[in-house]
Amino acid sequence: MTRRPLLLPTLLALGYTFLYLPIVVLVIYSFNASRLVTVWGGISTKWYVELAHDQRFLDAGWLSLRVAVTSASAALVIGTLAAVALVRFGRFRGRALFSALVAAPLVMPEVIMGLALLLTFVALEQTFGWPAGRGFLTVVIAHTTLATAYVTVVVRSRLAQMDRSLEEAALDLGARPLKVFAVITLPLIAPALAGGWLLAFTLSIDDVVVSQFVTGPGTTTLPIAVFSSVRLGVSPEINALGTLIVAAVAVIILAATRLLARKKES
Repeated sequence: MTRRPLLLPTLLALGYTFLYLPIVVLVIYSFNASRLVTVWGGISTKWYVELAHDQRFLDAGWLSLRVAVTSASAALVIGTLAAVALVRFGRFRGRALFSALVAAPLVMPEVIMGLALLLTFVALEQTFGWPAGRGFLTVVIAHTTLATAYVTVVVRSRLAQMDRSLEEAALDLGARPLKVFAVITLPLIAPALAGGWLLAFTLSIDDVVVSQFVTGPGTTTLPIAVFSSVRLGVSPEINALGTLIVAAVAVIILAATRLLARKKES
């Protein structure tokens, strides 16, 4: 009788250790004074100072932020419109094909997607002269294509579960469909929109495979810069960069948790 109650805490401890121990080790070794990441040389913050002066990572991080914000915003607009078409327009010709095309990036290997986008950009450049080379624009288009599918799934599920009585009441009172959508529908699905945007932002920030196919000289994103650096050996700067990212994510999660708690209390 006493073994079963101890089984669950033991499994939880093993699971949390497996998930978070590598992150704890990364944070600890980001303060390692030694250049060798496997040898402890004392506590130091010099790698954070060097990271702050490393123009390669600074430029890559700024580029990744710009790409992520742009592609997430574009994916939010396109994905929301696609979700509205699938949920509210009922049956229409080509609906099954449209739904399959929207969901294709969810199951398509990223290597295939990256190669297909590269061939598409090359064909467009040879035919129309646009886009000229691979750079910021091609990365944004690629990330938007990938993230739109995820945004569509999130927003579509929320629209399918939403009570339409408020929309129908507004329409009965003479409000136009666009006004109903802007004033009633969008506020009701705002949590799904925020979740879809954050998911698209995270996918863009984290993407390596697709970005490698569609980037060109001078457009190295942060994940590619990190991957290129790690191939030559793990630098303590990478540990410092990872710690800063973990800290930023933790702050965002705590802020979101407190915001939700306040909303529940009110």
